[in-house]
Amino acid sequence: MKSDLFSSDHMAQPAHMPGMSLQNAKSVKYAVNGEMFARQGAMIAYRGNLQFERKGQGVGGMLKRAVTGEGLPLMAVRGQGEAWFAHEAQNCFIVDVEPGDVLTINGRNVLCFDATLSYEIKTVKGAGVTGGGLFNSVFTGAGRLGLMCEGNPLVIPVSHQQPVYVDTDAVVGWTADLATSLHRSQSFGSMIRGGSGEAVQLMLQGEGYVIVRPSEVTPQPQKS
Repeated sequence: MKSDLFSSDHMAQPAHMPGMSLQNAKSVKYAVNGEMFARQGAMIAYRGNLQFERKGQGVGGMLKRAVTGEGLPLMAVRGQGEAWFAHEAQNCFIVDVEPGDVLTINGRNVLCFDATLSYEIKTVKGAGVTGGGLFNSVFTGAGRLGLMCEGNPLVIPVSHQQPVYVDTDAVVGWTADLATSLHRSQSFGSMIRGGSGEAVQLMLQGEGYVIVRPSEVTPQPQKS
């Protein structure tokens, strides 16, 4: 059988060391030797001796709640083998978190992560009950974090002299030392008259980076 489909560009190769790597732009490969965590339902294939356990509570005391910021549960993956993760053909990225780093990520953008990372759900300070980031996932420790995003994200530097304003439905995450608050860019009267559709943004101030997706969240149809 001959086809470009079977070329090395698409062929899965045996892992040379444990841990996370990009299989391609749309999926992450994880060579499991012990335990790791992933977004529930994101496993698309695996081989080897692996067990997948859905968790409603913390695993080994590390997770206070096994739920991401958008209410999406996580699963523990244990054993020895290889697993592939993806979600709705979104673009995948890997972040190396080092000791002292603090990375806040919207739960909808978390795909998988090393068990060596500490994970906590926190309320976004200043966000009240508005927008798509009321609860975010805060990662610390040392390990790799697999993220996903619809399209290629935009990374914007933030400085004390120049804060950045991001649509609450478009923000993916931000680095430590950035303060957040809600910013209203329209008057109440303008909002009553229909406004521009961009009434409230998340304002980030300090020194660091904010990650933004190239589109707003698509509203999901309500189930009857």
